[in-house]
Amino acid sequence: MSALFQPLQIRGIQLKNRIAVSPMCQYSSIDGFANDWHLVHLGARAVGGAALIIAEATAVTPEGRITPDDLGIWKEEHIPFLKRITTFIEQQNCVPGIQLAHAGRKASHASPWKGGEALSDETAWQTIAPSAIAFKEGEPIPHEMSVTEIKQLVEDFKNAARRALEAGFKLIELHAAHGYLLHEFYSPLSNKRNDEYGGSFDNRIRLLVEIVDTVRSIVPQDFPLFVRISATDWIERGWNEEDSVRLAKVLKEHSVDLVDCSTGGNITGVKIPLVPMYQTQFAEKIKKEAGILTGAVGLITTPQEAESIIAEGRADLVLLARQELRDPNFPLRAANELGHDMTWPVKYERAKKGFH
Repeated sequence: MSALFQPLQIRGIQLKNRIAVSPMCQYSSIDGFANDWHLVHLGARAVGGAALIIAEATAVTPEGRITPDDLGIWKEEHIPFLKRITTFIEQQNCVPGIQLAHAGRKASHASPWKGGEALSDETAWQTIAPSAIAFKEGEPIPHEMSVTEIKQLVEDFKNAARRALEAGFKLIELHAAHGYLLHEFYSPLSNKRNDEYGGSFDNRIRLLVEIVDTVRSIVPQDFPLFVRISATDWIERGWNEEDSVRLAKVLKEHSVDLVDCSTGGNITGVKIPLVPMYQTQFAEKIKKEAGILTGAVGLITTPQEAESIIAEGRADLVLLARQELRDPNFPLRAANELGHDMTWPVKYERAKKGFH
Protein backbone atom coordinates (compact mmCIF):
# COMPACT_ATOMS: atom_id res chain seq x y z
CA MET A 1 0.00 0.00 0.00
CA SER A 2 1.35 3.41 -0.96
CA ALA A 3 2.46 5.61 1.93
CA LEU A 4 1.96 8.69 -0.25
CA PHE A 5 -1.76 7.97 -0.43
CA GLN A 6 -2.37 7.40 3.24
CA PRO A 7 -4.59 10.08 4.81
CA LEU A 8 -3.18 12.57 7.30
CA GLN A 9 -5.24 14.04 10.14
CA ILE A 10 -4.19 17.52 11.30
CA ARG A 11 -6.53 18.86 13.97
CA GLY A 12 -10.01 18.89 12.43
CA ILE A 13 -8.82 18.42 8.84
CA GLN A 14 -8.16 15.11 7.15
CA LEU A 15 -5.96 15.25 4.06
CA LYS A 16 -6.87 12.42 1.68
CA ASN A 17 -3.22 11.91 0.73
CA ARG A 18 0.20 13.42 1.42
CA ILE A 19 0.45 15.63 -1.67
CA ALA A 20 0.03 19.39 -1.29
CA VAL A 21 0.38 22.16 -3.84
CA SER A 22 2.88 24.74 -2.65
CA PRO A 23 2.12 28.46 -2.78
CA MET A 24 3.24 29.76 -6.16
CA CYS A 25 3.10 33.47 -6.95
CA GLN A 26 1.18 34.11 -10.15
CA TYR A 27 1.73 37.89 -10.33
CA SER A 28 -1.70 38.18 -11.91
CA SER A 29 -3.67 40.46 -9.58
CA ILE A 30 -4.80 44.06 -9.81
CA ASP A 31 -4.96 45.83 -6.44
CA GLY A 32 -4.63 42.46 -4.71
CA PHE A 33 -7.82 40.96 -6.15
CA ALA A 34 -8.07 37.32 -7.15
CA ASN A 35 -9.61 36.64 -10.55
CA ASP A 36 -10.44 33.88 -13.02
CA TRP A 37 -6.75 33.02 -13.48
CA HIS A 38 -6.43 32.13 -9.79
CA LEU A 39 -9.68 30.16 -9.85
CA VAL A 40 -8.61 28.05 -12.82
CA HIS A 41 -4.97 27.71 -11.72
CA LEU A 42 -5.84 26.50 -8.21
CA GLY A 43 -9.00 24.68 -9.22
CA ALA A 44 -7.22 22.60 -11.85
CA ARG A 45 -4.83 21.26 -9.25
CA ALA A 46 -7.68 20.40 -6.91
CA VAL A 47 -9.32 18.45 -9.76
CA GLY A 48 -5.94 16.77 -10.32
CA GLY A 49 -6.07 15.01 -6.96
CA ALA A 50 -3.97 17.04 -4.51
CA ALA A 51 -5.11 16.83 -0.90
CA LEU A 52 -4.24 20.43 -0.07
CA ILE A 53 -3.91 23.58 -2.15
CA ILE A 54 -2.11 26.51 -0.51
CA ALA A 55 -2.82 29.73 -2.35
CA GLU A 56 0.17 31.88 -3.20
CA ALA A 57 1.89 34.35 -0.86
CA THR A 58 -0.98 36.73 -0.10
CA ALA A 59 -0.04 40.17 1.17
CA VAL A 60 -1.43 41.31 4.52
CA THR A 61 -0.80 44.96 3.57
CA PRO A 62 -0.35 46.70 0.20
CA GLU A 63 3.29 47.42 1.12
CA GLY A 64 3.80 43.72 1.84
CA ARG A 65 3.51 42.75 -1.80
CA ILE A 66 6.56 41.53 -3.67
CA THR A 67 5.20 43.22 -6.79
CA PRO A 68 2.21 45.40 -7.68
CA ASP A 69 0.70 42.25 -9.22
CA ASP A 70 0.59 40.16 -6.01
CA LEU A 71 -2.51 38.66 -4.46
CA GLY A 72 -3.76 40.48 -1.36
CA ILE A 73 -6.02 40.07 1.64
CA TRP A 74 -5.68 43.47 3.29
CA LYS A 75 -9.27 44.61 2.74
CA GLU A 76 -12.77 43.16 2.99
CA GLU A 77 -13.38 43.56 -0.74
CA HIS A 78 -10.82 40.81 -1.43
CA ILE A 79 -12.98 38.20 0.31
CA PRO A 80 -15.79 37.39 -2.19
CA PHE A 81 -13.65 36.10 -5.07
CA LEU A 82 -11.41 34.18 -2.69
CA LYS A 83 -14.57 32.57 -1.33
CA ARG A 84 -15.48 31.49 -4.86
CA ILE A 85 -12.09 29.76 -5.12
CA THR A 86 -12.25 28.00 -1.75
CA THR A 87 -15.78 26.76 -2.50
CA PHE A 88 -14.65 25.15 -5.74
CA ILE A 89 -11.57 23.58 -4.13
CA GLU A 90 -13.67 22.03 -1.36
CA GLN A 91 -16.09 20.64 -3.91
CA GLN A 92 -13.16 18.55 -5.22
CA ASN A 93 -12.58 16.95 -1.78
CA CYS A 94 -9.51 19.11 -1.37
CA VAL A 95 -8.54 21.42 1.49
CA PRO A 96 -8.12 25.12 0.60
CA GLY A 97 -5.23 26.82 2.39
CA ILE A 98 -3.67 30.26 2.13
CA GLN A 99 -0.18 31.60 2.79
CA LEU A 100 -0.17 34.97 4.57
CA ALA A 101 2.90 37.04 3.75
CA HIS A 102 4.81 40.28 3.93
CA ALA A 103 7.76 40.74 1.58
CA GLY A 104 9.71 43.16 3.77
CA ARG A 105 12.80 44.54 2.04
CA LYS A 106 12.13 42.34 -1.00
CA ALA A 107 8.89 44.21 -1.76
CA SER A 108 8.38 46.86 -4.45
CA HIS A 109 9.84 44.83 -7.31
CA ALA A 110 8.64 44.21 -10.84
CA SER A 111 7.13 40.85 -11.69
CA PRO A 112 9.61 38.31 -13.12
CA TRP A 113 8.50 38.70 -16.74
CA LYS A 114 8.76 42.49 -16.34
CA GLY A 115 12.41 42.22 -15.34
CA GLY A 116 12.10 41.47 -11.64
CA GLU A 117 14.17 44.47 -10.54
CA ALA A 118 13.40 46.91 -7.72
CA LEU A 119 10.87 49.49 -8.88
CA SER A 120 12.27 52.98 -9.38
CA ASP A 121 9.35 54.87 -10.93
CA GLU A 122 6.08 56.27 -9.55
CA THR A 123 4.82 52.74 -8.85
CA ALA A 124 7.53 52.09 -6.22
CA TRP A 125 6.88 52.26 -2.51
CA GLN A 126 8.93 52.43 0.69
CA THR A 127 9.97 48.99 1.88
CA ILE A 128 10.35 47.98 5.54
CA ALA A 129 12.68 45.62 7.36
CA PRO A 130 14.05 44.85 10.82
CA SER A 131 17.16 46.86 9.95
CA ALA A 132 18.02 49.45 7.29
CA ILE A 133 19.96 46.98 5.12
CA ALA A 134 19.13 46.53 1.44
CA PHE A 135 18.65 43.03 0.07
CA LYS A 136 21.42 43.61 -2.46
CA GLU A 137 23.72 46.37 -3.58
CA GLY A 138 22.02 49.07 -5.61
CA GLU A 139 18.55 48.47 -4.22
CA PRO A 140 16.71 51.03 -2.07
CA ILE A 141 17.45 51.00 1.66
CA PRO A 142 14.41 49.74 3.60
CA HIS A 143 12.89 51.67 6.50
CA GLU A 144 13.84 50.16 9.87
CA MET A 145 10.58 49.34 11.62
CA SER A 146 9.75 50.94 14.95
CA VAL A 147 8.27 48.87 17.75
CA THR A 148 4.94 50.60 17.12
CA GLU A 149 5.09 49.55 13.47
CA ILE A 150 5.95 46.00 14.49
CA LYS A 151 2.90 45.86 16.77
CA GLN A 152 0.74 47.13 13.90
CA LEU A 153 2.13 44.39 11.65
CA VAL A 154 0.97 41.76 14.15
CA GLU A 155 -2.51 43.28 13.92
CA ASP A 156 -2.28 43.23 10.12
CA PHE A 157 -1.63 39.48 10.19
CA LYS A 158 -4.49 39.00 12.65
CA ASN A 159 -6.91 40.89 10.41
CA ALA A 160 -5.71 38.98 7.36
CA ALA A 161 -6.30 35.70 9.18
CA ARG A 162 -9.84 36.79 10.04
CA ARG A 163 -10.50 37.57 6.39
CA ALA A 164 -9.04 34.19 5.41
CA LEU A 165 -11.58 32.51 7.65
CA GLU A 166 -14.40 34.54 6.12
CA ALA A 167 -13.16 33.58 2.65
CA GLY A 168 -13.51 29.89 3.51
CA PHE A 169 -9.89 28.83 3.88
CA LYS A 170 -9.48 25.81 6.14
CA LEU A 171 -5.74 26.15 6.80
CA ILE A 172 -3.30 29.04 7.15
CA GLU A 173 0.43 29.01 6.47
CA LEU A 174 2.57 31.91 7.66
CA HIS A 175 5.35 32.78 5.22
CA ALA A 176 8.55 33.06 7.24
CA ALA A 177 10.96 31.98 4.51
CA HIS A 178 12.79 33.07 1.35
CA GLY A 179 14.17 36.33 2.71
CA TYR A 180 10.79 37.97 3.26
CA LEU A 181 9.99 39.99 6.36
CA LEU A 182 9.61 37.30 9.03
CA HIS A 183 12.76 35.53 7.80
CA GLU A 184 14.55 38.89 7.82
CA PHE A 185 13.75 39.20 11.51
CA TYR A 186 15.01 35.79 12.61
CA SER A 187 18.17 35.72 10.47
CA PRO A 188 21.17 37.40 12.13
CA LEU A 189 22.37 38.49 8.68
CA SER A 190 19.44 40.87 8.16
CA ASN A 191 18.50 41.73 11.75
CA LYS A 192 20.97 44.05 13.49
CA ARG A 193 18.50 45.52 16.01
CA ASN A 194 19.43 46.06 19.65
CA ASP A 195 15.92 46.10 21.14
CA GLU A 196 13.55 43.28 22.11
CA TYR A 197 13.25 42.25 18.45
CA GLY A 198 16.96 41.85 17.76
CA GLY A 199 20.19 40.39 19.08
CA SER A 200 19.48 37.09 20.82
CA PHE A 201 17.78 34.09 19.24
CA ASP A 202 14.68 34.60 21.36
CA ASN A 203 14.45 38.24 20.37
CA ARG A 204 14.90 37.55 16.66
CA ILE A 205 12.10 34.95 16.61
CA ARG A 206 9.82 37.12 18.76
CA LEU A 207 7.86 38.68 15.90
CA LEU A 208 7.11 35.32 14.30
CA VAL A 209 5.96 33.88 17.62
CA GLU A 210 3.76 36.91 18.31
CA ILE A 211 2.11 36.51 14.91
CA VAL A 212 1.62 32.78 15.50
CA ASP A 213 -0.04 33.54 18.82
CA THR A 214 -2.35 36.23 17.47
CA VAL A 215 -3.44 34.10 14.52
CA ARG A 216 -3.99 31.08 16.75
CA SER A 217 -6.10 33.26 19.08
CA ILE A 218 -8.74 33.91 16.41
CA VAL A 219 -8.91 30.66 14.45
CA PRO A 220 -10.97 27.70 15.70
CA GLN A 221 -9.27 25.13 17.92
CA ASP A 222 -9.49 22.50 15.17
CA PHE A 223 -7.97 24.79 12.52
CA PRO A 224 -4.47 23.82 11.25
CA LEU A 225 -1.65 26.37 11.30
CA PHE A 226 1.55 25.87 9.29
CA VAL A 227 4.73 27.96 9.16
CA ARG A 228 7.09 27.94 6.18
CA ILE A 229 10.69 28.63 7.15
CA SER A 230 14.02 28.79 5.41
CA ALA A 231 15.86 26.11 7.36
CA THR A 232 19.27 27.53 6.43
CA ASP A 233 20.73 30.67 4.89
CA TRP A 234 23.39 28.44 3.26
CA ILE A 235 26.19 30.64 4.61
CA GLU A 236 28.38 30.78 7.69
CA ARG A 237 27.15 32.98 10.53
CA GLY A 238 23.67 32.88 9.03
CA TRP A 239 20.57 31.05 10.19
CA ASN A 240 21.17 27.29 10.12
CA GLU A 241 19.48 23.94 10.62
CA GLU A 242 20.22 23.83 14.35
CA ASP A 243 18.48 27.19 14.73
CA SER A 244 15.56 25.74 12.77
CA VAL A 245 15.20 22.77 15.10
CA ARG A 246 15.23 25.16 18.05
CA LEU A 247 12.62 27.38 16.38
CA ALA A 248 10.44 24.40 15.49
CA LYS A 249 10.36 23.35 19.14
CA VAL A 250 9.13 26.82 20.08
CA LEU A 251 6.55 26.83 17.31
CA LYS A 252 5.24 23.46 18.49
CA GLU A 253 4.81 24.90 22.00
CA HIS A 254 2.80 27.73 20.45
CA SER A 255 0.40 25.32 18.69
CA VAL A 256 1.87 25.32 15.18
CA ASP A 257 0.98 22.02 13.54
CA LEU A 258 3.52 21.68 10.72
CA VAL A 259 6.78 23.30 9.65
CA ASP A 260 7.11 23.63 5.88
CA CYS A 261 10.86 23.33 5.30
CA SER A 262 12.34 25.38 2.50
CA THR A 263 15.72 27.16 2.48
CA GLY A 264 17.58 30.27 1.35
CA GLY A 265 16.39 33.50 -0.18
CA ASN A 266 17.74 36.03 2.32
CA ILE A 267 21.27 36.47 0.95
CA THR A 268 22.44 36.72 -2.64
CA GLY A 269 25.33 34.78 -4.14
CA VAL A 270 25.21 31.71 -1.90
CA LYS A 271 25.90 28.26 -3.32
CA ILE A 272 22.97 25.85 -3.05
CA PRO A 273 23.36 22.18 -4.07
CA LEU A 274 20.44 21.85 -6.46
CA VAL A 275 19.93 18.09 -6.64
CA PRO A 276 16.71 16.09 -6.37
CA MET A 277 15.09 16.35 -2.92
CA TYR A 278 17.94 18.62 -1.75
CA GLN A 279 15.83 20.22 0.99
CA THR A 280 14.26 17.04 2.34
CA GLN A 281 17.16 16.59 4.76
CA PHE A 282 15.96 19.63 6.70
CA ALA A 283 12.38 18.38 6.95
CA GLU A 284 13.73 15.06 8.21
CA LYS A 285 16.00 16.64 10.83
CA ILE A 286 13.31 18.99 12.15
CA LYS A 287 10.69 16.23 12.24
CA LYS A 288 12.93 13.89 14.20
CA GLU A 289 14.60 16.39 16.55
CA ALA A 290 11.71 18.77 17.22
CA GLY A 291 8.94 16.18 17.20
CA ILE A 292 6.68 18.18 14.90
CA LEU A 293 5.04 17.40 11.57
CA THR A 294 7.06 18.65 8.60
CA GLY A 295 6.59 19.25 4.91
CA ALA A 296 9.30 18.53 2.33
CA VAL A 297 9.78 20.78 -0.72
CA GLY A 298 12.36 21.33 -3.45
CA LEU A 299 13.08 19.40 -6.67
CA ILE A 300 10.69 16.56 -5.88
CA THR A 301 9.58 15.55 -9.36
CA THR A 302 8.66 11.85 -9.46
CA PRO A 303 6.08 9.70 -7.69
CA GLN A 304 8.88 7.47 -6.47
CA GLU A 305 10.72 10.37 -4.82
CA ALA A 306 7.55 11.56 -3.11
CA GLU A 307 6.69 8.02 -1.99
CA SER A 308 10.16 7.47 -0.51
CA ILE A 309 9.98 10.66 1.55
CA ILE A 310 6.75 9.56 3.24
CA ALA A 311 7.51 5.83 3.42
CA GLU A 312 10.90 6.44 5.05
CA GLY A 313 9.42 8.84 7.59
CA ARG A 314 11.50 11.78 6.39
CA ALA A 315 8.50 14.13 6.32
CA ASP A 316 4.74 13.97 6.71
CA LEU A 317 3.71 15.94 3.65
CA VAL A 318 5.20 16.54 0.21
CA LEU A 319 4.63 20.01 -1.23
CA LEU A 320 5.02 20.35 -4.97
CA ALA A 321 5.35 23.54 -7.00
CA ARG A 322 6.99 23.40 -10.42
CA GLN A 323 6.07 19.76 -10.91
CA GLU A 324 2.44 20.76 -10.37
CA LEU A 325 2.86 23.51 -12.96
CA ARG A 326 4.12 20.91 -15.41
CA ASP A 327 1.48 18.36 -14.48
CA PRO A 328 -1.66 19.47 -12.60
CA ASN A 329 -2.71 15.79 -12.55
CA PHE A 330 0.48 14.63 -10.82
CA PRO A 331 -1.43 12.98 -7.91
CA LEU A 332 -3.57 10.97 -10.33
CA ARG A 333 -0.48 9.92 -12.28
CA ALA A 334 1.41 9.07 -9.08
CA ALA A 335 -1.43 6.90 -7.85
CA ASN A 336 -1.36 4.99 -11.13
CA GLU A 337 2.41 4.45 -11.00
CA LEU A 338 2.36 3.43 -7.33
CA GLY A 339 -0.52 1.01 -7.74
CA HIS A 340 -3.03 2.97 -5.69
CA ASP A 341 -6.65 3.00 -6.89
CA MET A 342 -7.38 6.68 -6.42
CA THR A 343 -10.85 8.10 -6.85
CA TRP A 344 -11.03 10.29 -9.93
CA PRO A 345 -13.47 13.13 -10.58
CA VAL A 346 -16.54 11.42 -12.02
CA LYS A 347 -16.38 13.59 -15.16
CA TYR A 348 -12.88 12.24 -15.88
CA GLU A 349 -13.35 8.54 -15.08
CA ARG A 350 -13.59 7.58 -18.76
CA ALA A 351 -9.88 8.52 -19.04
CA LYS A 352 -8.74 6.57 -15.97
CA LYS A 353 -8.15 3.25 -17.70
CA GLY A 354 -4.74 3.18 -19.32
CA PHE A 355 -3.56 6.45 -17.77
CA HIS A 356 0.23 6.62 -17.60
